[in-house]
Amino acid sequence: MRKAADRRVILWALLITWVFIARCLSGCSVEKDNGEKLRDLEFTVVGDGEVPEELMKTIDEKKSDVFKLTYSDGQNLYIVTGYGEQPSGGYSITVEELYLTENSIMLDTELLGPENGEQAGTEKSYPYIVIKTEYLENPVVFQ
Repeated sequence: MRKAADRRVILWALLITWVFIARCLSGCSVEKDNGEKLRDLEFTVVGDGEVPEELMKTIDEKKSDVFKLTYSDGQNLYIVTGYGEQPSGGYSITVEELYLTENSIMLDTELLGPENGEQAGTEKSYPYIVIKTEYLENPVVFQ
């Protein structure tokens, strides 16, 4: 009876050791990105008429909530940030930064409200911005 218990302990110890070694030698690694800017990316803010139809459908489905998405047509990368439902019109979005790091594309945008004294209207609005830049496979980090 004692030998059977000893064998089970040894088998469990071997199994745990094997799992540990397999995980250490599997080659999985996490790429680190220190966020250092390699270069600014040139971009264009695209109007609704220039947005690919498939992307426009997705924007229309998501625009009532805050959203962030990317879309590629194989030649260009479209980066979209939406700020959800706002109580009135008069909102605008600025691109603070769009740049490339070693492993990612960094985007920082800001929502600006209606200016004092501006007639913003009473209808709700759904501000979003569509940015078109060169096609890159790097993931986009929204700041």
